[in-house]
Amino acid sequence: MRRSEGYSLLNRFSHIYIEQKALSYPVTDRILKRFPRSVKVVVQHYKDVFNRTHQDFRRQKDSPKLILAVKQEPFLYQGPEICEDFGNKNFYYASCVLNCLYDCDYCYLQGLYASANIVIFVNIEDFFEDVQKRIEYENLYLCISYDTDLLALEGVVPYASKWIEFAGGKQNFNIELRTRSANYGAVKRFTPAEQVVLAWSLSPNEVARRYEKLAPPLETRLKAAKTAVEDGWKVRLCFEPILKIQNWQEIYSAFLKNVFEIIPADRIFDANIGLFRMNREQFKRISRFRTDTDVFAYSMVCSGEGIMSYAEGERMKDFMHRQLIRYLPGEKIYS
Repeated sequence: MRRSEGYSLLNRFSHIYIEQKALSYPVTDRILKRFPRSVKVVVQHYKDVFNRTHQDFRRQKDSPKLILAVKQEPFLYQGPEICEDFGNKNFYYASCVLNCLYDCDYCYLQGLYASANIVIFVNIEDFFEDVQKRIEYENLYLCISYDTDLLALEGVVPYASKWIEFAGGKQNFNIELRTRSANYGAVKRFTPAEQVVLAWSLSPNEVARRYEKLAPPLETRLKAAKTAVEDGWKVRLCFEPILKIQNWQEIYSAFLKNVFEIIPADRIFDANIGLFRMNREQFKRISRFRTDTDVFAYSMVCSGEGIMSYAEGERMKDFMHRQLIRYLPGEKIYS
């Protein structure tokens, strides 16, 4: 099932659960006004809803609910080794939202959380305050769209905009806003900031149509990324996860050719290649109930760090690097 990104959000969240202590926040007020027809339920703690047992992640994906909560420390987390740090020493991520509007077959979130409902932490200023304290004595590279897709959620809560506004002009601070969205128009009004990288996750149409449910098609993502490049933003292209599908070499080779026919390679800030990979426990958990997809059916090996990936992963990565270096210099390619 694929819906256009412009489908109405107003009919998606039939219920909104609100922590008692979240009621007084401006973000809460904004969201409740945005969804006047939703049933409002006040709870003591978001985990009473989000972490309860015997939930059905797949069923909840068909009708997710919103949960508004106040985040407690820590606000930032050390970036995991499984993720690319792009040469940055102090790599952190911020989870001001948990879970995603999209429904990609390969998403690790379905093995990380018991619930598919979306948690929004309404105390965004506390995240900013923590960042401000840190950058007074060290450089900070922060992924702000790690456990969600903030740009896709901009119509629900404008956190992508708030982060861009906060980052502009800051010293010792850089952020990556990664997305599969085509919703660049939501942040187009901002002057491109040196501190901000807009990163698009891209997949061949053969992958996007089959495995990236609810996400916009490749063409609209490319159009959004191209417009951002033309407007002067630092744009990163993320070719991940690389999936082993039938004729994957031919498909990914043609895909890269298509990408750089649309987006001028010399205007790209950098790019990364990432194979499909996942924490072993999450992989085991997801593969037990995702019998509706073949993503987890291929031969996998587990590294010493407990990461599952393809047995022929190095060969796949080398192939993608050889293809990508046709368009970008080696120093702009991370893998």
